[in-house]
Amino acid sequence: MNNGALYVMSNDLKAILNLARLPARLNTGHTAAYLGFKPHDIPVLAARGLLKPLGRPIPNSEKYYARSRVLELADDEEWLSRATAALAQHWQDKNARKSKRPNGQARQSESESSG
Repeated sequence: MNNGALYVMSNDLKAILNLARLPARLNTGHTAAYLGFKPHDIPVLAARGLLKPLGRPIPNSEKYYARSRVLELADDEEWLSRATAALAQHWQDKNARKSKRPNGQARQSESESSG
């Protein structure tokens, strides 16, 4: 998916966002929708310490986040800026790792390898 692609929100997420009062615990999808991120961004933010799930969830379990904290973060411009920068850094690092060969050399572009 390209960066300009339209993110389509499910009817379930629309219903949650239109509630007069959000549930006390928000799952990853609800948290992402409310903060304006995509669901796959939330684990990255949690791993970088920018979001903290409730309790002590085991690694493969569903994570929940406190409504009060999510509402607070949604209004914190500094936090949103740090979160956005952390995600940009995450994808930059991931793409850099992906573009390297196992021996550490940069991968040739598709046009160079096919010609």
